[in-house]
Amino acid sequence: MSQAQEVLPAQPAHPGRHPKALFVLFFTEMWERFAYYLMVGILLIYMTDSTTGGKGFSGRIGADIVGSFIALVYLTPFIGGLIADRYLGYIKSIFLGGALMAAGYLGLSLPGDTAMFISLALIIVGNGFFKPNISTLLGNIYNRDDLKPLKDNAYNIFYMGINIGAFICNFVAAWLRNTYGWGYAFGAAGVGLIIGLIILAVSVKNKDIKQADVKKPVQAEDMPLSKIFSTVFLPAIVAAIIGWFLPTTIFGSPIMGTQANDAFIFACLPIIAFYISLWVRAKGQDKKGIGALLFIFAIAIAFWTIYNQNATGLTLWAEKHTDRVASASTAKITGAIFPLQKVTDTPRLVNKLDQYMVEVKDDSGKVIQEMGPDPYFVNVPKEQWPGGKDVKLTNTELFQSINPLFIVLLTLFFVPFFSFLRSKGKEPTTMSKFGMALFISGLSALVMVFAIMSVPSIYTHKASAIWLWLTYFIFTISEIFLSPMGLSLVSKLAPARLTALMMGGWFLSTSIGGKVAGVMTSFWDDFTDKKIFFLILVAAAFIGGILIYSRIKSLNQIVKDKTGAD
Repeated sequence: MSQAQEVLPAQPAHPGRHPKALFVLFFTEMWERFAYYLMVGILLIYMTDSTTGGKGFSGRIGADIVGSFIALVYLTPFIGGLIADRYLGYIKSIFLGGALMAAGYLGLSLPGDTAMFISLALIIVGNGFFKPNISTLLGNIYNRDDLKPLKDNAYNIFYMGINIGAFICNFVAAWLRNTYGWGYAFGAAGVGLIIGLIILAVSVKNKDIKQADVKKPVQAEDMPLSKIFSTVFLPAIVAAIIGWFLPTTIFGSPIMGTQANDAFIFACLPIIAFYISLWVRAKGQDKKGIGALLFIFAIAIAFWTIYNQNATGLTLWAEKHTDRVASASTAKITGAIFPLQKVTDTPRLVNKLDQYMVEVKDDSGKVIQEMGPDPYFVNVPKEQWPGGKDVKLTNTELFQSINPLFIVLLTLFFVPFFSFLRSKGKEPTTMSKFGMALFISGLSALVMVFAIMSVPSIYTHKASAIWLWLTYFIFTISEIFLSPMGLSLVSKLAPARLTALMMGGWFLSTSIGGKVAGVMTSFWDDFTDKKIFFLILVAAAFIGGILIYSRIKSLNQIVKDKTGAD
């Protein structure tokens, strides 16, 4: 039992009642996730947009930046959680992280690339202090004896807050960028986070929150931060610097497309070596537990790569290859709520890389300028162009609300479904759920293969939006099977003295998945046959599922030996 659990005094029981603190944290986290998913939902579109005030970067550069951002966002919670545990406490860490992120979101509304990169750095650091500690604070509150029976239900409620924020944010982003521009959309993320911090500040003296805001003194078996830095982070920083320069110096070009990608891969190598060394030095049950976790971490990379297609590959697909023309009824209903995105095939000044160029000639036949339609019409047959009329489109970012919508709806089904199976003694084991999640996530990627096959060519025709709905539906099932159990599994299998470090391993797996998603998307234009892009994801996920089931008996036994349950 941690110090955080030991110091909480007994409180009067409130059978069946959740404390007010739950709903304070619910709304704080809802607004924080509103802000984060609003920003990340439009980030790639903003990076590559060249017609409505975006950065106008190439798809390769835009995907590289977004992939690197996602990778780093998932790394910082490890160190932020340790600092909060041992030094700052959770409330101070949450406010520090929230303030940094709010400044970052507001900074994204400023012009200039320097402001953008500084803002992204603020969000990355801020997330490290905010994200892990609000969840820990909630867990501490429910470590009281009278509240322990409500803990799982509390986290389900809390998770709903996350997905409500993730659902509504994209509608706000669409409305603001259509009406006022990109800067207002990013600014709304900052305002949303500030609202969340205000909600927490008003209730910060709540007795349950105050009692849960405890520091965990460093124990004799804990690894000091100085040692973690010297054995994990310092070697990673040195390796990243080497990775930035060495491949380009030797081969004349980066190995993974960009120097940033090479630096990230090199930085991961000493960290991976460190985790392997923990397993090599461990003995007995500790060795089995660490080995099982490292096995799961490695395989989970495939899952997280597919998960992070939401902000990378699938966003690109929705933007370029999905028929987003709003029907008359949709335009009428949605248009009453917020203005839809408008495009036209009326010629405009473009660069020579755009397709369907229109040459404007003077009376003598001399070409005086080259023009083309809005990029949306690049892969729309000319006979389907609107002939100079405005066409109303569904914003790309709205497709990212599908996943949180399905999370809410499918959770309402699967939670009682698993409870029913548990009552019959037929609920799948945790490791079986992991294996199922890999296969199901692979099926979600397979849907996109059929999406490509549904049109004569994605270079001349756009696919139906129903394919994105279907892939998100299937993937959400896999997310429900795997995502909520990851950190719980770490807490069960990791040796007590290494729990925080093994939590970092789970975040590293998530981070690498995010980076791989960005790297793959940066090579999107190099895939002549786009089916190969998604078939790689299918193969990786299926192989991961097969590997888990090849060891399912031993994995189940390790969990049983460590926890006393399957």
